[in-house]
Amino acid sequence: MSPLKTPEIHGHRGCRGLRPENTLPAFLHALELGVDVLEMDVVISADHQVVVSHEPWFNPLFCRDSAGQPIAPGSARLHNLFELDYAAIRQYDCGSGPHPGFPQQVSQPCYKPLLREVLSSIEAAAVQLGRPPVGYSIEIKSSPGGDNIFHPAPEVFLSLVLADLSAGGVMSRTTLLCFDQRILQLAHQQNPGLSTCLLVEDQRPWTTSINELGFVPTTFGPDFTSVTAEAVRLLRKNFSHLRLVPWTVNEISDMCTMLELRVDGITTDYPNRALQLFAALPV
Repeated sequence: MSPLKTPEIHGHRGCRGLRPENTLPAFLHALELGVDVLEMDVVISADHQVVVSHEPWFNPLFCRDSAGQPIAPGSARLHNLFELDYAAIRQYDCGSGPHPGFPQQVSQPCYKPLLREVLSSIEAAAVQLGRPPVGYSIEIKSSPGGDNIFHPAPEVFLSLVLADLSAGGVMSRTTLLCFDQRILQLAHQQNPGLSTCLLVEDQRPWTTSINELGFVPTTFGPDFTSVTAEAVRLLRKNFSHLRLVPWTVNEISDMCTMLELRVDGITTDYPNRALQLFAALPV
């Protein structure tokens, strides 16, 4: 068997285990660490700005409102980003409070940035660091039940995101990720050369999900707990050129397993762990 190939390291929401998720400090820190790809999520504001955020609302676990007050549990959806102009969104703080799930995360005041701001900041920082250009994995947070409630319909959502990617000059280094097959199908119809990734979290056979999509995307992104030797064997047999990048791989033992299964990349909240692990591999 050929020597193990080091997988790409995709910094999940920047580096959620180390800095507040989906914020400029998280992306800049991940870039400095040396990730290959920055993974982030995007939603749409009321004034049709592309905002970097995992949820289309403010998460009460770590966000505070414009007055600096905690968001009451159960009221998150009252702070719907799709109903707020970006000027209002910018006033919330999603970094000062400690994240209960990530005790190593360094707390600091942070706002939800625009996608175009992230792209321009990262591109400039990469030049300043003298490092190779980074790749981008942009997850479009769309679902059929959220149309015109938490986000626009797929055609509008996709067009807004692609406009920012084109303006930022990063289209060739970007993969569009989505659980919503409609977004990927539309992207493929409009631009067959665009890199796409089908995300899945159910336990159905991977081939079933890919066949339902109607075309073979560039990348397949399953929950890492579903990645087994047999699943990988069947994927390589049926879709030999499909890249496999599971999420979200945080423990060293799981990273070692993914390495042994020869995945093409791992998405992780702790890119520092993956970088240290892979650096210690024999050349």
